[in-house]
Amino acid sequence: MRRTALLASAALLTGLLPLLSAGAATADEPAPVPVDRFEGEVPFANPPAGGLFTWGGDADDPPALALTTRTDAPEGTEVLTGTYDISGYGGFTHDFAFDQPAHDWSAHKGIRFWWDGQNNAKKVAFEIKDGGANGEASELWTTSFTDDFTGWKQIEIPFTDFTYRTDYQPVGGIDQVLGLTQMWGYALTLPVGVKGRFAMDDVELYGKADQSLRASVTTDSAVHPVKEGATATVKLSVATTGAAPIDEPVTVAYESAGGTAEPGKDYTPVKGEITFPAGTTSGTTRTIQVPTLRDKSAEPAETIPLKLTVTGAKAPAETPQIVIDAHGLPYLDPKLPVKKRVADLVSRMSLEEKAGQMTQAERGALTAQGDIATYDLGSLLSGGGSTPTPNTPEAWAKMIDAFQLRAQATRFQIPLIYGVDAVHGHNNLTGATIMPHNIGIGATRDPQLAERTGSVTAAEVRATGIPWDFAPCLCVTRDERWGRSYESFGEDPALVESMETMIQGLQGAANGKDLKDDDKVLATAKHFVGDGGTEYGSSTTGSYTIDQGVTKVTRQQLEAVHLAPYQTAVDRGIGSVMPSYSSLDILGDGQGPVKMHARADMINGVLKDRMGFDGFVISDWQAIDQIPGDYASDVRTSINAGLDMIMVPYAYKDFRTTLVDEVRAGRVSEARVNDAVSRILTQKFKLGLFEKPYADTSGAAQIGSAGHRAVAREAAAKSQVLLKNAAGVLPLKKSQKVYVAGSNADDLGNQTGGWTITWQGASGKHTDGTTILQGMRNAGGDVTYSKDASAPTSGYDVGVVVVGETPYAEGVGDVGNGNDLALTPADQAAVDKVCAAMKCAVLIVSGRPQLIGDRLGEIDALVASWLPGTEGDGVADVLYGKRAFTGQLPVTWPKSETQLPINVGDASYDPQFPYGWGLTTLTKVPGGGEATLKALTLLARTADRTGSARLGRAAVTEARLLVQQSTGSTITPALAKPFAEADHLLLTAHYTQALTKLLEAYRAR
Repeated sequence: MRRTALLASAALLTGLLPLLSAGAATADEPAPVPVDRFEGEVPFANPPAGGLFTWGGDADDPPALALTTRTDAPEGTEVLTGTYDISGYGGFTHDFAFDQPAHDWSAHKGIRFWWDGQNNAKKVAFEIKDGGANGEASELWTTSFTDDFTGWKQIEIPFTDFTYRTDYQPVGGIDQVLGLTQMWGYALTLPVGVKGRFAMDDVELYGKADQSLRASVTTDSAVHPVKEGATATVKLSVATTGAAPIDEPVTVAYESAGGTAEPGKDYTPVKGEITFPAGTTSGTTRTIQVPTLRDKSAEPAETIPLKLTVTGAKAPAETPQIVIDAHGLPYLDPKLPVKKRVADLVSRMSLEEKAGQMTQAERGALTAQGDIATYDLGSLLSGGGSTPTPNTPEAWAKMIDAFQLRAQATRFQIPLIYGVDAVHGHNNLTGATIMPHNIGIGATRDPQLAERTGSVTAAEVRATGIPWDFAPCLCVTRDERWGRSYESFGEDPALVESMETMIQGLQGAANGKDLKDDDKVLATAKHFVGDGGTEYGSSTTGSYTIDQGVTKVTRQQLEAVHLAPYQTAVDRGIGSVMPSYSSLDILGDGQGPVKMHARADMINGVLKDRMGFDGFVISDWQAIDQIPGDYASDVRTSINAGLDMIMVPYAYKDFRTTLVDEVRAGRVSEARVNDAVSRILTQKFKLGLFEKPYADTSGAAQIGSAGHRAVAREAAAKSQVLLKNAAGVLPLKKSQKVYVAGSNADDLGNQTGGWTITWQGASGKHTDGTTILQGMRNAGGDVTYSKDASAPTSGYDVGVVVVGETPYAEGVGDVGNGNDLALTPADQAAVDKVCAAMKCAVLIVSGRPQLIGDRLGEIDALVASWLPGTEGDGVADVLYGKRAFTGQLPVTWPKSETQLPINVGDASYDPQFPYGWGLTTLTKVPGGGEATLKALTLLARTADRTGSARLGRAAVTEARLLVQQSTGSTITPALAKPFAEADHLLLTAHYTQALTKLLEAYRAR
């Protein structure tokens, strides 16, 4: 609808209003302004055109809309009608045309419309769109009304009723101020789970805006901690939309009243009034001072609410509180041993406070920030993609500091521990250094480099105020159909164990002495135990096929494959462990499949008792909901199984209440609760959070720095696995004319994969980095790029085709859940065209092996690039010979999907490329055949006898390169099996046995 249609004359509009209207405009009120009359002036149209359109969670959810002639229409002859039957979510929107100016609603009190009530007692959400570029990139403000009446009723909604939407913002939010000067339309979300109909008419703006809509009084903070005996200062400011001076005086009456502090003993009471006269400029500040008094007793924190009564403006959303800091209590003394501090604090806490410490909520799900103190919350997290606006280091630190400030309003001022999934760098933060995913780190076979990647991640995460990382994943991936394959270092537990140096990169010393440093974070070993071994088709989660399914193993397989990495993690001092969503079925134990979050025998019995884990166990996202039984049963089963903190992103209130009830009913012992809280507090003390709860941003300048990116670039280079290199096509020469094609050559999002900025990741550019194509250009290559290989292919020396997967995470990426392991038709076509026209190298950018066997003959060089992260320069480094190819397969590369699962050590083993395979460049491969291998065997024996790991690794590596160099174009099962087993033996320091296997592989050529 054009703006001119909205601004018709007041006389005409008044004539159109029905007698049933809420009354004519008074002399000092503007006439109502129509937004929609539904007389055909607004079309059904989709953005960017102006008009009405529907939307929904799936194909059945959008309502059906029509303009219907009705004799009972409140205004005119037609009304908007609709029918709906919504299972997910659905509704309709009126967006104003994107090519027209936004509308100014600031002169009015609110918006109103007629609704034909069905008396179904359902809430209907009504939202308006404020600011931004257009109706689909605006800020959403919402309220609701209840359909609890019959027949037509005019619904009036003052703009003061609208609140900022915290669950979803299309652009992440803008300024969180309802300005009303740039409005783009409105939307209604219809009820779910009821088949219904509706009718609506005459949407209009009404009334005169009062100053309280445009002016507000704010405080500098909702919480003001102060040391005992000091004076607290509360700043009051008046602010207006558009920063205009206030038209009328604003008065603020204040009085210290209530709280836990005692007036006259703990503080001097204050009472008075502050006036901001008419004409006061926006941003003017006044102060109120509250003196506190010193006594000689040690005591917890005490609160002094400062009650504010505001006239002429909108009052602050919360009553500000002065908090006299806790003081003199033993747990506050940093000179005491951590164990004594923990014991003292736990002895003082109520059951409710303990339950709060065991509760973790998603930051975006907080009903209000005050809930942190109200429910004594111990932890918050950001789920994948849950970021502040703007998504900058400064905004992260400011957000987390604001949460920590709320914790200061609790009795014992126990700081929050904030957690994120920084699984390959600080991957939620735009501009951070994004490392290769773990599968690429496993391919490097470089434990020292793995540790350095952890160090960079920890430094960037802690610099934004976050002390806790839900990483690393110690899963042993046994079936590449699993959507989380790339989160694993590989299929061999020995390889996973060797890469656990990353824990030291994240945490520092195993005894936890470095955790308080500004570049270290608490690490999390996940997902305990067996998540990488779930059976295909066993998942019961939505459309997942393997993720969150059942791991069926013998006791011996469980110990050797899946549990082994956790003992290493415990030995390395891991601070927290996260159980798996999956179920564990230990064959022969008589239990059948049991959800890991319910397995006391594994969490209490194995992890805590046998392995000696002294950190705390944190649940996965809403994972206790998957335990059979009602909610109370879920809570007691998980806590009794050994979980110490429960990730209940949205249900934090229910969880805390339920846990308290279960303890009081005797179904969860207070001793179990005390143990859980003690474990949590121990890590908080080690992290130094009691002394320094707020962000130390001194390292923020290093986020995404050249030094950090150099580590990621090295990791990307060393993760590249050269699977085939006929006639020495690689490395490329800068003098060569190179034709580059393929879907993943110039796509940073595909290159970084899932868990990057958002949970699932996304194609395209969403952070800072260098694509593989840019890296090749930066290397000085003579490069021509044609994504789909449609450009002419004549005149080139060599082609490079970069293909593979698009991003996914968790079970969304399961094969069979809309995914397979084949190249897309477009990728296949690009490979076929380029490789038919010239010598070619194919790079596969993916989270797992792709099936390439049918094209292997036409491909001269093949590279497994995995998901190399933001530093495409690292890939170019090995392509152009700045670094040698040194990566080795962390997983077996299958010939077909029917072979899966296929792993090193299998009795039958016939892969395309075996585990551990990886050709090299720039290195002279030894010759001499069997004689050389026998000589290397003698060196290996010496290494075994003397315990020289350096000598042993060197001997096995030389032998491996010799076997690969001498292998023809076909890798037979007789060669593949001993070759793969040799790499496992190398990782377990059995050097002579590894040489024996490589000699067997050589003889099987």
